[in-house]
Amino acid sequence: MAMLIKSRLLFFSFISTILLMCLPNVARAVVTYNVLSFGAKGDGVRDSTGTFLKAWASACSSTQLVTIYVPKGRYLLKNVEFRGPCKSKIKVQIDGTLVAPLDYNAVGKSRSWILFIKVNRVSVVGGGTLDGQGTNLWSCKNSGKNCPNGATSLGFYNSNNIVVNGLTSLNSQKFHISIYACRNAMLQGTKIMAAGNSPNTDGIHVQLSTSVSILNSVISTGDDCISIGPGNSNLWIENVACGPGHGISIGSLGWDLQEPGVQNVTVKTVTFKGTQNGVRIKTWARASNGFVKSVLFQQLVMVNVQNPIIIDQNYCPNNKNCPGQVSGIKISDIMYQDIHGTSATAVAVNFDCSKKYPCSNIKLVDVNLSYKDQTAQASCSNVGGTSSGVVKPSSCL
Repeated sequence: MAMLIKSRLLFFSFISTILLMCLPNVARAVVTYNVLSFGAKGDGVRDSTGTFLKAWASACSSTQLVTIYVPKGRYLLKNVEFRGPCKSKIKVQIDGTLVAPLDYNAVGKSRSWILFIKVNRVSVVGGGTLDGQGTNLWSCKNSGKNCPNGATSLGFYNSNNIVVNGLTSLNSQKFHISIYACRNAMLQGTKIMAAGNSPNTDGIHVQLSTSVSILNSVISTGDDCISIGPGNSNLWIENVACGPGHGISIGSLGWDLQEPGVQNVTVKTVTFKGTQNGVRIKTWARASNGFVKSVLFQQLVMVNVQNPIIIDQNYCPNNKNCPGQVSGIKISDIMYQDIHGTSATAVAVNFDCSKKYPCSNIKLVDVNLSYKDQTAQASCSNVGGTSSGVVKPSSCL
């Protein structure tokens, strides 16, 4: 109960901050910069990268409230970095489609296709689309050839007070959206789409950030719908549809010995359909001083999910780079509450924790998961905790 109350207080405090940030300032005029006025071409063929940068430069130097407007059309962009700090609040209104080059080598060696760096009070909104055109790179990777790593479609680095609302991200080369080293970010009403076999196309990746919310979104991809990396705190994920994909994952954690932990995470009202995992905590079987604590998974629906509830602290692909085969990540105070649906495998609940640092204070409350209209199974290793209410499969805690 204490964890639930704390999570709600954190959420409402965060939302209040974001709403205040988004309120219009009636005392100041809003200046609109239409990218067409800077020479952008909406034919999807001619390169508009330079014209978008000119529009950003004008907006960033303005002391007035600014909207950068991208009307309907298809705008070809190469790698583009929108750098701050800027002098005022900026809204980027996208009604058209931003298109990456079809040749994946044009942007695939960079970490991001569209990147915002060191910005404050920037919102990217509208019913537009980011089309990463990543299918050719996926084919290259799946064939085993030597291919570039691929670019994240939309990134925010070292930024504060960010809003992303209503966008669609289609066929990213790598991650669709990345929030890295940011404070106060709200992603709402996003639609993310990539093929179920597209490699490393995480929907939303969050790392080294605090006070991030992901709300009212639909994510269909080939990797994690949402991945939570090291150094995150005060995350709120609510009303998300996930599938296909690998579910919502905290991790992989523990690659580095000195690694910041993850704490105060709430995941609620999420439906997982045909995913590899539901909610997962995954750590490398390596020495690390990191941790995961104070996590609430609540009101989740599983539909034919291979691993609905899983903690895997023995992650070590091909048994390489894992001296000692023991995870140093300490996992504690994790609650699974009101979770029901169907598992695609016999083991619906799997807690495989560290031999050196067992998971502690794991709670199952009103969990009801079945397998092919039969009783599913639970597996526990190196874990301590409690169960209450109706818990199926029978708790192994």
